[in-house]
Amino acid sequence: MADYRIVNDIEIVKELLKMTSSEVANEIGVSRMTLNNWRLDESKIRQINLSAFYGMAFRRGIRLNKIKEQLYKEEYSNGSHRVLFHGAKTVIDGKLDITKSRKNNDFGQGFYCGENLEQSVMFVLGFPKSSLYMIDFDPAGLREKRFTVDRDWMLSIAYFRGRLKEFENSAVISELIAGIKGIDYIIAPIADNRMFEIIDSFVEGEITDVQCKHCLSATNLGNQYVFLTEKALGQIQILEHCYLCSEEKEYYLRSGRESVNISLDKVKIARKQYRGQGRYIEEIVR
Repeated sequence: MADYRIVNDIEIVKELLKMTSSEVANEIGVSRMTLNNWRLDESKIRQINLSAFYGMAFRRGIRLNKIKEQLYKEEYSNGSHRVLFHGAKTVIDGKLDITKSRKNNDFGQGFYCGENLEQSVMFVLGFPKSSLYMIDFDPAGLREKRFTVDRDWMLSIAYFRGRLKEFENSAVISELIAGIKGIDYIIAPIADNRMFEIIDSFVEGEITDVQCKHCLSATNLGNQYVFLTEKALGQIQILEHCYLCSEEKEYYLRSGRESVNISLDKVKIARKQYRGQGRYIEEIVR
């Protein structure tokens, strides 16, 4: 079993729902003795038990992961420390390792985290064994690069995703990439597939940089942290590994669909409203 804190979570749910151990055991289909034995050895808890317990809690309105998000932010987001979230397709096996990620991510290989729970969960909803990590990050002494939704960010995303091969020797691109070298971590807007489609339209010369910027602003998902060096990884502490039940995933999936529909409408309006303003890709990098 993964390192979920189910025994502690059971106590939280019992308190919030005013349930006894026998009632919780009955709800998830185990004996009270089994429930008590978990206190002695959590490794005996099977996947079906995890699913049953966390699913029951979510259906009854207990948002354990949101509660933990708020509590951790209250405790750790003081001074320079920041609480971040990492959605994993399965679990983190061993120590954090930059080289395990794909090279064609937004900023190449790195360890990626989001600023809030929803951001991170949305990227792993389609994986049956996905989970969530809550993380404390201390940036003291690290070299930071920050992007906003602007032309430099658009070009950086396109470059690292392999869409600027014909322009990679231009002075604009060379200067941009040189500005990232030696950086420990990047803070930048999250680019999902919808955003990349818009950036692709810019790279293909279909829209200008101004059109692209306003279209991307309409689909804003918040910021991500991209850790690029071992030094940066050394200042990350995993606070807790959290279970994602199917009920919680479906909840965020429904919420995400509504957000997508609103964003698509905003993109259509922005694309039309800023038509003809700004410069096309070949004008910028020639």
